[in-house]
Amino acid sequence: MATVDLAVAGPPDVLRPVGPDARPILEPSAQAAFVAKVRAALPDLRLLDDPTDRETYRRDETEYLETGLPLAVALPRSTAETAALVRVCAADGVPIVPRGAGTGLSGGAAGIEGALTIAFTAMDAIEEIDRENLVAIVEPGIINARFKAAVADVGLFYPPDPASYEICSIGGNLGTNAGGLCCVKYGQTRDSVLGLEVVFADGSVVRMGGKMVKDVAGYALTQLMVGSQGTLGLVTKAWLRLRPAPPPRLTLVAFFATLDAAGVAVAGMTAAGLDPVTLELLDGPSIEAVDDFMSLGLDRTAAAMLLVESDRPATEAAAELDAAAAVCRDAGATDVVRAADAQEADWLRQGRRLALRALERLGTVRMEDVGVPRSRVPELLRAITAIADREGIRCATLGHVGDGNLHPNFIFDRDDPTADEKTERARDAMYRAAIELGGTMTAEHGVGASRRPWLELQRGRDGVRVMRSIKAALDPQGLLNPGRVL
Repeated sequence: MATVDLAVAGPPDVLRPVGPDARPILEPSAQAAFVAKVRAALPDLRLLDDPTDRETYRRDETEYLETGLPLAVALPRSTAETAALVRVCAADGVPIVPRGAGTGLSGGAAGIEGALTIAFTAMDAIEEIDRENLVAIVEPGIINARFKAAVADVGLFYPPDPASYEICSIGGNLGTNAGGLCCVKYGQTRDSVLGLEVVFADGSVVRMGGKMVKDVAGYALTQLMVGSQGTLGLVTKAWLRLRPAPPPRLTLVAFFATLDAAGVAVAGMTAAGLDPVTLELLDGPSIEAVDDFMSLGLDRTAAAMLLVESDRPATEAAAELDAAAAVCRDAGATDVVRAADAQEADWLRQGRRLALRALERLGTVRMEDVGVPRSRVPELLRAITAIADREGIRCATLGHVGDGNLHPNFIFDRDDPTADEKTERARDAMYRAAIELGGTMTAEHGVGASRRPWLELQRGRDGVRVMRSIKAALDPQGLLNPGRVL
């Protein structure tokens, strides 16, 4: 078994980009003229330029990052208005920050000083749900939960299922290639995208893909856009793949005396060829926080809990959970319990979804996002524990272990002056550990601004060079979400 080097090397300074704060911005007089130009070009556009209004668009959910105050915030209602905004920005060299619901956890939608934030919350229509072709056409501002409910009303299912699904937007999901609780079986957002309409940096509008399931004409531009966090183009419409609604899920929870035993169970389910729709982890501190928050009657003495669900038809679901229970017992589970009914299963699922909110009652929480091949989950869990112990950080780990994706949460007292320094050291060591295990320093939250320094460490210099070449070709002025990803 490989040994992970946990030595603290510090963030890779040689990889730090110049950043958006180093970009030249318009002088105050020119800023006023730019805002006036936008109003003249788009008189019916909702444009926020009051400082109080702009302040609410300064941050996403990555609160510890330094951010800038947008020059103005535009809320377009159509692709045509979005394209017109991009052309005005291109003419004056004003950077653009695309923004969905602002729930991101990597700083990808945070404000940039002197930039125009384009918020897509007003573009929230479901244009079509095509049952014959199992496709929906939506605008980027639609909230994930509202969309899922709409397709469920006609007997269909949209799989991407972030824990924040009740408040995050489809556009934000597209930008970060968001994952969630169903990824282990159905994949990430990219796996449910058939086509996009994109406004590029020169204001041109390109439709790529559509209702076709198979399309190999030219480069895979649709897949390139998903996960690019608005650095290559602005998505104004999406063709999303739907599925027939699966049967109600069967649910079990397994408790373990050690984190390592839970990790062994996860690796064992993968080796056994099981394909649960949900395979989630809560560690001991997470279990206690969730139980305090929701009073679910969880085993508070356990070091780890796995939530396992199957949406297979009829007796196949019961058989899959029987097999999962056997793997858990072989790995040393202290207890395995089936949900008694759909309501109990929903409570357990909600407990996992609300785990971050439960932890936030304990102090300031900084959620991280790392991933490894599923067989190496036990090693990553050990590395996270060792790093947190060495730094003296209270840490609660949860995540989508079925696809190797863990979310360590660093918890600090709200006035802890050492939080920033400890977080930086711990993040660096953890990202390096994940990469050394053949994994990634971001599995679903995106690179944004918070993980830029480590991208080259994972992808290599040539890999990043190729990315920069694509960025330069599609955005030669560097105006689309500058300082994010690259």
